[in-house]
Amino acid sequence: QVQLVESGGGLVQPGGSLRVSCAASRTISSIHLMGWYRQAPGKQRESVATLTSGGSANYADSVKGRFTISRDNAKNTVYLQMNSLKPEDTAVYYCNGQNWLGTWLSSWGQGTQVTVSS
Repeated sequence: QVQLVESGGGLVQPGGSLRVSCAASRTISSIHLMGWYRQAPGKQRESVATLTSGGSANYADSVKGRFTISRDNAKNTVYLQMNSLKPEDTAVYYCNGQNWLGTWLSSWGQGTQVTVSS
């Protein structure tokens, strides 16, 4: 099973930027879809951004125009650049992948905490 380790979270003021990373224990170039997901206290986990191996990106309406997902296959890493952060972006951010059948690449890790607050 592939291990995914998220990092880069922290405390940032509203309007600030942050980049979180997801390092995979093996190559991700053949993985159909990699994505970032988040879970805020008392809420269900939601999809934030996904990126296919073909380069097609999809974003939640709440982050469109502010977040950008990218993947570096040579480094087996997926990134989420977050700009113009809002307090409602506060959550634990997780990454995961899916194959063509929709099967998850890995079990959910510990994620990385992002807190947007003044």
